[in-house]
Formats: sequence, structure tokens, C-alpha cells
Amino acid sequence: MRSLSPLASLANVFRIPMSMAPARPSPSSATSFTTLSPLAPLRFSRNRYLRHWTIHRAWQLLQAKQRRNQELELQRQYQSMHAACEELRTGAGDGGKLFRVAMNKKGVFSEMFPIEYGRMQTDYPPPRVGTMSGNALRRSTRCLFEDRYTMR
Repeated sequence: MRSLSPLASLANVFRIPMSMAPARPSPSSATSFTTLSPLAPLRFSRNRYLRHWTIHRAWQLLQAKQRRNQELELQRQYQSMHAACEELRTGAGDGGKLFRVAMNKKGVFSEMFPIEYGRMQTDYPPPRVGTMSGNALRRSTRCLFEDRYTMR
């Protein structure tokens, strides 16, 4: 008799079936919100699949090239700004006064709401996951405020 592996012996002890059960239920067995039957997966011929793969791979390579070019452009801009700031700090004969004035942030953030709020102020409370949202939330909050005005 063949000896069982540790996992196989555990499966026997806990009466776990040895068949491969699907990890996810199949789309046909799941309850659907539509009356239409689920679509069958696309089946390409060999040439069509090769064409599809070639186009997909070319698109991925183009996207990677564009991302790389954008990253290089941003890196070039950053290095140029860094060199200009370094020149202001060390190269000018005023002891770095131009650099200090350029780095001053006074008045830059005056048009924004205070950072303590964390988000823009609205008339409604923030949405919470798993609770009412949208029209139901508006109706419930409106009812809270209507009681205040109708019970006079």
C-alpha cells in the first residue's frame, strides 16, 4: 500500500473530498440579475489569437515607452529646477538672499480652506460605508430638519 502525504492524510481525517472543487462558483450557477444567459468566452482561431496578442503587446510597449518618456521629461525638469536653485543659493553675490526670497512661501496657501478640516465643507455629513447614501440620506436628513419647522 502506498503511503499518504501529510496533506492527504489530513484530508482523510477531516473528510475533505479529494476532488478539485472550483474556488469560485461558475457564472451559470450564481444568481444573475439579468434574464439573459451569460456570454460564452471569446474563442479565437490561431491566426486571430496571434493577431490579437501582437496588437495587445504593441499597445503595451507603446504605453511603456510613453511612460518612460514622461518620466525622463519630469526628471529633466526637476534637475533643471534644482540646478537653478543651487545657482541662486551659491552663485549670486548677495549671500543667498535671492534663494531665501524665492523659497519664501508666504501667501501661497491663503486661498484654501484650513487644512484641519481635512475635506471641503458640505451641508451633509460624510458618506459612511454600508449605510444610506444618495436620495435616502437626503430624505432622512430632510425629515430631521422638517420636524423643527413643522411642529410650531
